[in-house]
Amino acid sequence: MKELALKYGCNPNQKPSRVYMDDGSELPIEVLNGRPGYINLLDALNSWQLVSELQRATGLPAAASFKHVSPAGAAVGLPLSDTLKRIYFVDDIPGLDASPIACAYARARGADRMSSYGDFIALSDTCDLTTALIIKREVSDGVIAPAYTDEALEVLREKRKGTYNVIRIDPDYRPAPLEHKQVFGITFEQGRNEIRLDDPQLFDNIPTVNKTFTPEARRDLVIALITLKYTQSNSVCYAADGQAIGIGAGQQSRIHCTRLAGQKADQWWLRQHPRVLSLPFKPGIRRADRDNTIDVFLSDDEHDDVLRDGQWQLFFTERPEPLSREEKQLWKQQMRGVSLGSDAFFPFGDNIERAHKSGVEFIAQAGGSVRDDHVIMTCDKYGIAMAFTGVRLFHH
Repeated sequence: MKELALKYGCNPNQKPSRVYMDDGSELPIEVLNGRPGYINLLDALNSWQLVSELQRATGLPAAASFKHVSPAGAAVGLPLSDTLKRIYFVDDIPGLDASPIACAYARARGADRMSSYGDFIALSDTCDLTTALIIKREVSDGVIAPAYTDEALEVLREKRKGTYNVIRIDPDYRPAPLEHKQVFGITFEQGRNEIRLDDPQLFDNIPTVNKTFTPEARRDLVIALITLKYTQSNSVCYAADGQAIGIGAGQQSRIHCTRLAGQKADQWWLRQHPRVLSLPFKPGIRRADRDNTIDVFLSDDEHDDVLRDGQWQLFFTERPEPLSREEKQLWKQQMRGVSLGSDAFFPFGDNIERAHKSGVEFIAQAGGSVRDDHVIMTCDKYGIAMAFTGVRLFHH
């Protein structure tokens, strides 16, 4: 297939819309089901690059959950604890422990379930039946992968009354070294961002007193940096246990990136609180409603909205006691070993102060700020190990 016609562009008024290869060659993708749109394909192609790079860097199957051309989650296929299975709503999926690619997607989808609602999925490896069963019950627009088992394809083709987008990509496809885009009728040209982020030398320049990066921290920092490479800038990514746990994308101020990503990381951790795990939800509550209710329940400003008289009965069999600010703070103090990546330098130490509140102990950032000394001093204050990579990862 050399050309794929789309229903419309970014918005319904933007017609005509299509994708094709400038040199007239075959497209490296094949639509096996559905009719992907313009934004679907932007998500698919960006997320495919992310997961294929993660797989190459870590040697593990990788998955991503994309929304509006930025990842809501990204992860590699490490086993899931019983707690993570519960908060990701996959504790009843048969064969999960035996499918690394399914574990990767469960992690990618589960880290920020609200942002992942209606996602486009990327898988680095063949989509198996276990992964398809997870996808089947989530609200999602489509999936891209290098291959699908017959059983998985059968499940996916039934989703959304047969309209679910299923795309197969040629894993051997390599684009030209120069890329182009048009803005306001003007063509931009640049070399593709082919920087390798699994190079151990990226972590050689460590200006902090603490210079120790555990193997797990190095892995998580690589995951964070590769995730940022495909996240709309400015961006910051918190990572732990082989996955992104908080992504702040597209903010004009870096401290707002750090706060946004930190709030998401905190929410990921708070969802593991025993009181949250034992919330008495009524049978039959939809997954999205459960996600929204947990999010409001954990909000310092809004928990009364789901606990007030006449409201809690919609969700719970009995009225749960709210988590106090003090209880949340005590729980968050147990958050440890988090890694943080930034797509450019931190201009001030306030970013480190915020990161510390979410258990960050390892940082990789470009360096080169006129206030690097203040950033280093703040890291030393908390015993944080920080590497200056010398690499900026803006993505637009």
